[in-house]
Amino acid sequence: MARIHMILQGKGGVGKSMIAAVVAQYKQSKGQKPLCIDTDPVNATFEGYKSLDVRRLNIMDGDEINTRHFDALVEQIAAAEGDVIIDNGASSFVPMSSYLISNQVPALLKEMGHELVVHSVITGGQAQDDTVNGFKQLAAQFPDDAEFIVWLNPYWGPIENQGQGFEQMKAYKENKARVSAIIHIPALKEETYGRDFGEMLQGRLTFDEALAMESLTIMTRQRLKIVRTQLFGQLENAAVL
Repeated sequence: MARIHMILQGKGGVGKSMIAAVVAQYKQSKGQKPLCIDTDPVNATFEGYKSLDVRRLNIMDGDEINTRHFDALVEQIAAAEGDVIIDNGASSFVPMSSYLISNQVPALLKEMGHELVVHSVITGGQAQDDTVNGFKQLAAQFPDDAEFIVWLNPYWGPIENQGQGFEQMKAYKENKARVSAIIHIPALKEETYGRDFGEMLQGRLTFDEALAMESLTIMTRQRLKIVRTQLFGQLENAAVL
């Protein structure tokens, strides 16, 4: 059985590609070689991680998304021997979600013996309502046997509503049974951890690549090690990973 990890969220710039890269690196740290696919037609950030050997799926016909191109995605999943990690862009969120549901792809994956895991990210700040609604929409659309992992990204501010955190929000309470794990992305101090992690992401570097760079200071590498430990430690406790 392979697990098909889909990173889905309708809001752009919330960390979907970072999540895809972290999951792929965690899998590699376990001796696995996941199939990584980038379906973002605009910003193929995930594809930029050369050491992850990410395949890019072209879903465009000229300036328009042709959802029939998603058929090729299913073919690649069917041929995969191990886990699959799929990063989907904000611009293709609606077409991808519609394709998966209208073609009953979750049921098809189950018939193939695969397990579908949907990763959705919630942010603080102005995008909080949009990302919470995006999660609610996914939970309503996907069948009950699809697993969900929610990533909380506090980069733009704390994730709270009237003093209540995500786990006290109505959106979570109504879908609690669907959520297998909640991953808390660390709130990183801008001048130290945040800068180091951000520069690593901008360079499309994995943790291993960054930590092997002698050009980085000892403390930069130390901080990156700490961030990796915090993220991987949470993933270690997520049963569906």
